[in-house]
Amino acid sequence: MVTTLNWFEIPATDFERAKAFYASVLDAQIHDDPNRQYAYLPSDPEKGGFGGAIGFGENFVPSTTGTTIYLDGGNDLSVPLSRVERAGGKIILPKTAIGANGFIALFIDTEGNKLGFHSMG
Repeated sequence: MVTTLNWFEIPATDFERAKAFYASVLDAQIHDDPNRQYAYLPSDPEKGGFGGAIGFGENFVPSTTGTTIYLDGGNDLSVPLSRVERAGGKIILPKTAIGANGFIALFIDTEGNKLGFHSMG
């Protein structure tokens, strides 16, 4: 096993709002699945990355408890974190040093999910 994480899904109660939030915060294009309310976040598996998606439906229930997903904050997580509140989310832990492992921050998205950013800078 190379990595323990393979895929993640972020639940949405308002699919279009969630897509707009993540497109703004990540400054990236979100790609719709034409067959359902499911949208793919940017990823590059050829560079060792893995992917994730936003999903809407009966089995997609937002939560602030449970597993926390940390999104790639790039070279400095301050950049995507600065877009969170403008896009309708709420920062609950500002950029915080975690020693030799870089920095983290936590936020609540527009759907009520708790997520984080991680970066080395």
